[in-house]
Amino acid sequence: MKGFGSDKEAILELIISRSNRQRQEICQNYKSLYGKDLIADLKYELTGKFERLIVGLMRPPAYADAKEIKDAISGIGTDEKCLIEILASRTNKQIHQLVAAYKDAYERDLEADITGDTSGHFRKMLVVLLQGTREEDDVVSEDLVQQDVQDLYEAGELKWGTDEAQFIYILGNRSKQHLRLVFDEYLKTTGKPIEASIRGELSGDFEKLMLAVVKCVRSTAEYFAERLFKAMKGLGTRDNTLIRIMVSRSELDMLDIREIFRTKYEKSLYSMIKNDTSGEYKKALLKLCGGDDDAAGQFFPEAAQVAYQMWELSAVARVELKGTVRPAGDFNPDADAKALRKAMKGLGTDEDTIIDIIAHRSNAQRQQIRQTFKSHFGRDLMADLKSELSGDLARLILGLMMPPAHYDAKQLKKAMEGAGTDEKALIEILATRTNAEIQAIKEAYKEDYHKSLEDALSSDTSGHFKRILISLATGNREEGGEDRERAREDAQVAAEILEMADTSSGDKSSLETRFMMILCTRSYPHLRRVFQEFVKMTNYDVEHTIKKEMSGDVRDVFVAIVQSVKNKPLFFADKLYKSMKGAGTDEKTLTRIMVSRSEIDLLNIRREFIEKYDKSLHQAIEGDTSGHFLKALLAICGGED
Repeated sequence: MKGFGSDKEAILELIISRSNRQRQEICQNYKSLYGKDLIADLKYELTGKFERLIVGLMRPPAYADAKEIKDAISGIGTDEKCLIEILASRTNKQIHQLVAAYKDAYERDLEADITGDTSGHFRKMLVVLLQGTREEDDVVSEDLVQQDVQDLYEAGELKWGTDEAQFIYILGNRSKQHLRLVFDEYLKTTGKPIEASIRGELSGDFEKLMLAVVKCVRSTAEYFAERLFKAMKGLGTRDNTLIRIMVSRSELDMLDIREIFRTKYEKSLYSMIKNDTSGEYKKALLKLCGGDDDAAGQFFPEAAQVAYQMWELSAVARVELKGTVRPAGDFNPDADAKALRKAMKGLGTDEDTIIDIIAHRSNAQRQQIRQTFKSHFGRDLMADLKSELSGDLARLILGLMMPPAHYDAKQLKKAMEGAGTDEKALIEILATRTNAEIQAIKEAYKEDYHKSLEDALSSDTSGHFKRILISLATGNREEGGEDRERAREDAQVAAEILEMADTSSGDKSSLETRFMMILCTRSYPHLRRVFQEFVKMTNYDVEHTIKKEMSGDVRDVFVAIVQSVKNKPLFFADKLYKSMKGAGTDEKTLTRIMVSRSEIDLLNIRREFIEKYDKSLHQAIEGDTSGHFLKALLAICGGED
């Protein structure tokens, strides 16, 4: 740091390749030799994110946490996410050290500062966590587990309103080992993961804090892997979060975080940092990260275990699917038909009334309105709406007015007519519908277009892609549970395919045929077990393998089936996100999903959307559409998360 400019490479190399304890010794020796404060000199010489990172590494961990919390509550507004991250993830010992460091550094009481800056149940839970009194006994009483499950259930799901105090007491004080058993038992007893109940019962920062506590109880490393991913995905990087986590976990569990990151996001933490940062800042972060785990599609043994357990959890969970559009309670088809006629009569159209009625009735109620409209006015409601509305709004409203099977049949017809085929639409519909839905679509297609769906697909697609779509269009997927022995055999077939693909004699045609039979005919519960056994046998993820070994439409349809089996609402949340991100909006996909999922699982899709993209579906629609189309979409969306 002496003279003109500073040798950032040397600073980076020295500081990052020493432990925190060694850095404290360097600070003391620097003071003895030069009579200067090393941190003050570094602050003077360096700038921006690189400075923040290096200075963060130079502080003892408890003082680094204290500084982050001080910054989070200083000035206008509070960085609640920072408070949540630190207080939900630290051990009792780390909390006690943090409280002492805060007192030493700022001559202030941390609890008093936090209570002065927060409010409500959020504040109460933060204060409980600040005590650092979580039980640490690994001996768990089964009776107490059952009692806590009952107390949580009665405080939330069974109660009109929520008894937040019970949630705060149990989640704030019980040992991690005890809480893991409580969460497992809660799922078995209620059929819901504890996270779903927290989302349903709590709100705002309090909800986020409680979810963070649950995630840290389940796996602190997974919690931080998720935080790092969210800090770097999308436009712009949340550098403060990225720096804070890389600094605070570098000597604790960074290797575990890397393994879980690789498992969950199918890319290495190293590669994501590399693509998302630059300059000395990037070099320093990559050095802290300590290595690149990107062996395509392969898990390390520990990560394979995590993947296996994730499948185990998804197999137990009985997720209740909920739409956002429900039957109107005070339904009067006569009044609705008259209001719609009035909205379209004379000069100009009252779009607001049309949206208000149609978006807030179930499909069955809309069919009654159609009949009543015909009886009263001798007119076809669909034809009237078509002549009065235009563009995206017309497509959306007319879509809502069609019976679901006829709507899907029409979307498939549109995907196949004219020059070029919309393969994405064909895949999205055929890979995600149940047997009953497929049968209804086939009947509607035949009725509306006087041709069988299989014949239409046959004349519009070709090769393996055609065979897969026709197989899906038969609607003959098994509907039983899992068969473990057969699942192992199916996984073995997939494992052999993987070996074949890695040799020069790989027979692609046989590979795709065997995959097709398994993916297109086995039940969802069975396929979940197959994917789980596949991980166990190979250390590979089946979705990854398909992406790596296949190409084009065949790959896309297989990936869609796998994603749908893994988590169908998440599959649709991804599709909605992609339809709105970047320049321009894919209104057709947006409309198709909002219409077709509105009464099935749009509420679940909303939850997956906010969980993955850190913004609500409501916000995304608001930022990406306009006018009456926006109003109608928000009405179907049904709420802001």
